[in-house]
Amino acid sequence: MDRLEKIYRLHMLLRARRYPVSFAVMQETLGCSRATLRRLMTTLRDHYQAPLIYDRKAGGYRYDTGADECPFELPGLWFSADELHALLAAQQWLESIGHGLLGEQIAPLRQRIEALIARASGAAPTALGRIRILAQGRRRLRLPAFGSVAAGVLGRRKLRIVYHGRARDATTEREISPQRLTHYRDNWYLDAWCHRAQALRVFAVDRIERVAVLDDAAGDIPGAELDAHLASAYGIFAGPATAWAVLRFTAARARWVAEECWHPEQESRWLDDGRYELRLPYGDTRELCMDILKYGADVEVIAPPALRKAVADALRAAHEIYAQARNLSL
Repeated sequence: MDRLEKIYRLHMLLRARRYPVSFAVMQETLGCSRATLRRLMTTLRDHYQAPLIYDRKAGGYRYDTGADECPFELPGLWFSADELHALLAAQQWLESIGHGLLGEQIAPLRQRIEALIARASGAAPTALGRIRILAQGRRRLRLPAFGSVAAGVLGRRKLRIVYHGRARDATTEREISPQRLTHYRDNWYLDAWCHRAQALRVFAVDRIERVAVLDDAAGDIPGAELDAHLASAYGIFAGPATAWAVLRFTAARARWVAEECWHPEQESRWLDDGRYELRLPYGDTRELCMDILKYGADVEVIAPPALRKAVADALRAAHEIYAQARNLSL
């Protein structure tokens, strides 16, 4: 641990404790000599202007902030070696979900983090290459559109968008009040109030062909209302939950599914024969059916009948395709 990290650790120790910290505790925590600790305390007071005082009544040291309830903070960015490694991993993740959107903006910070890691822990500058973020099903973003959408969301301004929807294969122009951006399954979605439809809608950001940030202020919808309409049911499709799916997984697959969160309000139980039963609310069957089908014979839809039929019909149609292909090859 170098001198700067010792100062940081001392500062965090003083900040974290509710009561004054004794000299012995500080020395033990930092693993340094008495003389070194006194030099660190002097540096905190003289160089960083820390309000470090000795509380005789409590027999320890603390920060004296007086009537100011805000705790004393060291100037600039201070991180321990472990925090730097975690921050570097988080930066890599941010860069991966942004499809390079943040690359130029955070490049200087990334270089600074790598230099601090090298000094604090001796890690090689190539340490970032040991962190892998694997994306699946990621769609290509139009970078200018994403920046304008984010500006509208954060700046609370209406947007005029030209949107090409996949479901109807149609292009429309809309004026919307953006509410929030959602990163879901490696893709970005925009929750917004559509003034044309007079309803909440979810737009895939990669399908926004053109966007203009307007001067008009966006209308705000309370978070509870957004969640009730957009987050109460399973998956990305908007709308409130209208039914509960009951799924039973084989004992062989249960060990994996039991560790997964399909929905915040899901319910589950283990069956006596080792199978796992999962119950979750949904409103639109499309995404839920796709997730059920990927488990093949390892899952059975128990209820409701409409969902069971939809999955059975899909499996039957797939079977017919393969049966026809087999007959043609004979």
